[in-house]
Amino acid sequence: MNASTPVRVLSRRDLNRALLQRQQLLRRESGTVAELVERLVGLQAQAPLAPYVALWSRLEGFDPADLSALMTDRDVVRGTLLRSTIHLVTAEDCLKMWPLMRPVAERGLRGAFGKRLAGADLDAVVAFGSDLLSREPYSRSRLGEVLGERWPDWDATAMAYAVSSLIGTVQVTPRGVWGQTGPAALQTIESWLGRSPVPDPSLDALVLRYLAVFGPASAADVQMWSGLTKLREVLERLRPGLRVYADEDGRELFDVPDGPLPDAETPAPVRFLPEFDNLLLSHADRRRVNPYGRPVPLPPGNGAAMGTVLIDGDYAADWRHHRGADPSLRVTTHGPVTAAETEAVEAEAVKLLGLIGSKDTPVVVTSA
Repeated sequence: MNASTPVRVLSRRDLNRALLQRQQLLRRESGTVAELVERLVGLQAQAPLAPYVALWSRLEGFDPADLSALMTDRDVVRGTLLRSTIHLVTAEDCLKMWPLMRPVAERGLRGAFGKRLAGADLDAVVAFGSDLLSREPYSRSRLGEVLGERWPDWDATAMAYAVSSLIGTVQVTPRGVWGQTGPAALQTIESWLGRSPVPDPSLDALVLRYLAVFGPASAADVQMWSGLTKLREVLERLRPGLRVYADEDGRELFDVPDGPLPDAETPAPVRFLPEFDNLLLSHADRRRVNPYGRPVPLPPGNGAAMGTVLIDGDYAADWRHHRGADPSLRVTTHGPVTAAETEAVEAEAVKLLGLIGSKDTPVVVTSA
């Protein structure tokens, strides 16, 4: 593209439909769980069971047992990666992504615990903690206790976070396995997977993978998704092989050459997402799916009990599964919805109950 070539301007709805198609949310598609986890470059997994709902909404015939087996076999793992938050990724991606994400973890550690770690010998703390976590899993609280016993003059909690932030860890099973429970116990990537992280992974390749499933996107968008900085330099390096667009505000957007751009009027079905789905978090400008800038809820708990709802492609409602003596699945819309939209929400909610509860549980749709 030369300077005189007109740049196509993409509307918010253009970007919405492109994102939905690339995220397999315009229709559920076939394939394996491992293939989809890899294609999406991981799934947000602070709530351990959230990925099950995310995959169910995207994959035809999804069976929770398939993901559970991958976790038990250590083919996929939950570790602190993108944005220094817990993501479910394939083992191969964990080994490639951790070296790239370590600077994000370091920056987060300095911001949260820098003052509390003043004077501590971090090299000694990290070496000792790494040795512990290479032998067996520790909860962060137990890790802090052991570190505090060895160095009683330094902040035990801050030391535990330093270890877990700087050495590369995963949360081991059974936590995150469907139908099971377990503590948030940490172990080093090397000891859990039996392999060391890739010494010099390609940042360019990671950015291209982001564009393939979240693009078209700006440099600020890629940085928001990853937590990394100075990614404009990467995009400029990649520019000759990319398509370039603009959004309605004139921001430059980059895309892979074969990135699909469906018609803006393509119908978008109702989709139930878990809390903190990456669809809602992976852009600096989130208006493409969240036009009114509503905060995305991250409730405490294991997940698969509440989340968000897309109606006509936009974040337009929240859902919560109530158990106990008076069970229900309640959907609260953020504004008026049509009778047809309500019917579609109810139908999809019944399908969701087949995953997380009983199909006999009543569905209640109300407006906030």
